[in-house]
This record gives sequence, structure tokens and C-alpha cells, in this order.
Amino acid sequence: MTHTPLRFGLIGTGRIGQVHAASIAADPDAVLSWVADPFVDGAQRVAATYGGTATDNADEIFASGAVDAVLVASPTATHVDLIAQAIDAGIPVLCEKPIDLDIARVDALRPKVAAAGVPVALGFNRRFDPSFASARARVAAGEIGALEQLTIISRDPSAPPASYVGVSGGIFRDMTIHDFDMARFFLPEIVEVSAVGTTTFDDGAREHGDFDTAVTTLRAASGAIVTIVNSRHSSVGYDQRIEAFGGRGVLHVANAPSSLVSLSTADAVEAKPPYEQFFLERYAVAYAAELREFIKLARGEASTSPTFEDGRAALVLADAAQRSATERVIVPVALG
Repeated sequence: MTHTPLRFGLIGTGRIGQVHAASIAADPDAVLSWVADPFVDGAQRVAATYGGTATDNADEIFASGAVDAVLVASPTATHVDLIAQAIDAGIPVLCEKPIDLDIARVDALRPKVAAAGVPVALGFNRRFDPSFASARARVAAGEIGALEQLTIISRDPSAPPASYVGVSGGIFRDMTIHDFDMARFFLPEIVEVSAVGTTTFDDGAREHGDFDTAVTTLRAASGAIVTIVNSRHSSVGYDQRIEAFGGRGVLHVANAPSSLVSLSTADAVEAKPPYEQFFLERYAVAYAAELREFIKLARGEASTSPTFEDGRAALVLADAAQRSATERVIVPVALG
């Protein structure tokens, strides 16, 4: 069946906004119609590269009558208002994580989203990584028996600037939130959170009272345990691994290499280059698949796009981890 491409409005043209602009331009079922950023030079550069009309005011996108869907890639503090604006305009919206840093603002928006009938999706792109999705499908099919332990390792190549740390909401809301969603991708019903964090190397984290190293343990209603290992640096590259362990076997998802070429000499055997160096390279395919699934959602077709409720649940877990690490307590959670 042939479809007319969806006309997208993109809000935010920073690093992640540019990734989404490229995905929209590359998808035959999408076209970039409008691009908004208060720093209009960025919007103009993206529009010149990928198409669309540039503006410094997102209101123009909603008032234009020329968009079928909106992708929000602007700073976190703008997300709640832009989701609400999209709902009021009757325009499907895909919003980057997190919904907000304040769960009270998320919960205030929650009834509006539930009553809207307008598709709202959250940008947890890792669900669409082919290897992670395959492991999850195989667990769901019972290949390794009931899932007993899930281990998620996520380490960034280097710490972000101190200025970013100061507005990020902290490691759990900014970085681990992807891992919380991945945990729920495998085990939706998480009932308890325990976390420990330290600051061992990053002056920016120390300046803003954040952690640069963290381990979080989640307990699922089934009794399964999830362990999430995070660090803000990794000398070997972008470290992204998963192990799913069950009574009948184990599934491993290894890191993506930056090259398949290895070297063997008298000094080393099968010496390999580092892993992919950044999330943009590691998850390029996932971002494209995320957009593809959102297009289905916007058209009213069956879709596996993460929902507003998924975004809320991840933030609840992040808040619980922050409290646990700060107060050194185990925190029960209810995600319903």
C-alpha cells in the first residue's frame, strides 16, 4: 500500500535533533516540513541540509497546518509544554526522553495524554536496536526459560561537560533512564529499586553533586533481578552489553566493534580496535527503526513505540534510584 509521506515538524536542532532530521530525510514515508529552534541559525542549517521551513518559534509549526507529526528534540524543560501543545493541535508527537525532570509535572500532564486520543511516543530508541530486540524476543519465546537475572552494562566513552551535568537531572535521570526502560522492556513489573553511586573521576559530577559511577539493582514482581552498571567513562569505547540469564540458558549481546579487522602478531593475537565511540554510531540503525515505528503509530497502525506511560515509569525508577543512592535505602515502587 502506497502512503503519502508524513510531513514532520522537528523542534530542536542540537545533536539529537540532527540525528532525527537525517532519519526523517532518509525515510521514504517521511518528509521534513518545518524546523524550529530558538537559535534560528541551527534551524536554518538543518533546513538547508534536509529540507523544510526554518523558524525560531515552535508555535509556527503547530499553527502552520502543514505538519502531520511532530518530533520533539528540544531541551527537557520544554517537553511537557510541547507535548501538551501537540495534543491540543491534534498532532501525533514523538518526544525525546525524559518527559521532564519533575515527576509532578509528568503526572499533571498524564490525564491529558490519556484522554487525548492523540498518539504520544517516547524516544527510547534502544528498544529498536536489532540485537537487543532479538534477545528480548527470544526471552519472551521461552528460549532460556523464565528470566532470572538481567545484567545491563552501559558506559559512556567520556563524561559530559560540567555545564551539561548541572542541568541534566543527574546520572539516573539522564543516562540510566535508558537502562531503566530497557529493564522494563524485558521485565515490565519492577517493584523495588536499590542503587549506589560514587564520584571517582569527574570534576563536573563532583561540582554538581552528581555521581559518575553507579550500580542499580531492580527487583521484578516475578522475583527476577536486574543489575545495571553505569560509568561516565570507558577507555575502550561505548560499552553497551546485555546478559539475560534463565534456567535453560543465557543470551549475550556483545558490544558493536568499530571495525571487524583484527591483528595477530608475535606480540598479540586477534588484537581488535575499540568499540564504537559514541551513541550516534552505535544506535544509528535503532534511531531509524524508532522513526519507522512512530510513523506507523501516527497513521493509526499497530505499533511498538514506547508510550507516555513507559516514559513516566522510567522516570519513577530514576527518582527511586536517586533516592536510594543518596539516602542509602531500598525504595519500593509502584509503576501503575
